[in-house]
Amino acid sequence: MEDEFRLGEHVAKGLREEGLAADLASTRGRARELMIENPYDLVLLDLMLPDGDGLALLREWRREGHSTPVLALTARDLLADKIAGLDAGADDYLTKPFAFEELLARIRALLRRRVAEPMSTLGIADLALDRTARRVQRAGREIELTPKEFALLEHFLLHPGATLTRAEIAEHVWDERYEARSNVIDVMVARLRRKLEAGGAARLLYAVPGMGYVLRSRESAEPGAPGARDERGDRGDRNDDDELRE
Repeated sequence: MEDEFRLGEHVAKGLREEGLAADLASTRGRARELMIENPYDLVLLDLMLPDGDGLALLREWRREGHSTPVLALTARDLLADKIAGLDAGADDYLTKPFAFEELLARIRALLRRRVAEPMSTLGIADLALDRTARRVQRAGREIELTPKEFALLEHFLLHPGATLTRAEIAEHVWDERYEARSNVIDVMVARLRRKLEAGGAARLLYAVPGMGYVLRSRESAEPGAPGARDERGDRGDRNDDDELRE
């Protein structure tokens, strides 16, 4: 959340271009609403909001039991301000002006800490995703992904074998601007699937009719189990040239 709307829009746009879902709140009231509505992985908090003190809001969150990592992003650069922010519950502190590359690095570090057992590399079968270098390989073959495709694959790899509904995927990979009636998730999964299966590689992403998608290796898919068979007729397996329906 950011009190300078233009800067907030710039940061949110940059995060989305990196494949991260980002919601923007320019007031304390809106920030509280979003925290209630969404289980965020990370919060960027400005300590000077137009309708209240960001530091007080942070203390409230911590008293209420919210453990979401918070990166304080503010013009307050005195040592006493940094200490106050960290003592109030901030996990990191970055002063303005800042380089966007440094902000991204700090975000990646905080997100890694949030995982119970930090893993820089995720994988299944012969597929490997390097979260630090942001590289994906299949049997040693480099796979070029867009930031959104990378974020989508990362989310699947964090939940191998679990059926993820479109609503769950939208919540963690897209942002509040996602339109539920759009087929953007189905098209994105289809594109990701094509890249993963290039060169005749075995299928890893399966459609679960009426539910969503599951990432599993062929060896782990039992006959008759949901998602264990090719669902070429499912929404996500329409013509590869499907266009997004907004």
